[in-house]
Amino acid sequence: MFRELHTHRVEDVNASPKTVAGLNDQLRIRVMDEPGAGGACHHYRIQYSDQWTWDTHFQEGPVQEVGVNGITMEALLAIVQDRLEGFQSGPYACEENEMALLRVTGALEALQHRTLLRRSRGVEGTSHV
Repeated sequence: MFRELHTHRVEDVNASPKTVAGLNDQLRIRVMDEPGAGGACHHYRIQYSDQWTWDTHFQEGPVQEVGVNGITMEALLAIVQDRLEGFQSGPYACEENEMALLRVTGALEALQHRTLLRRSRGVEGTSHV
């Protein structure tokens, strides 16, 4: 029933057997549901060993039709954007963080643009395309 994601892990073909696994290698991300009508899943679980589990549930169904029942991708992207901006303003600023920040900001802007277009057509929050 679960599908496990591995795209958060870093594959290092040059790592020696003594290389210590990073945190992402120790996190399990599971998709807990089947895709909905729009083709996307809604419930994800991140687990670290037996120590803790974090569940995320995305909005399932149009808000105007089913009410609010989850978070948005924009909310998660805003958190990631804020963290990267923090790193870039501190001692961990680097080119890779800047590239990630630009892409996360671009993704957030694209999703916000989609929302504006849907609002202008009067279909935001509905199942109408």
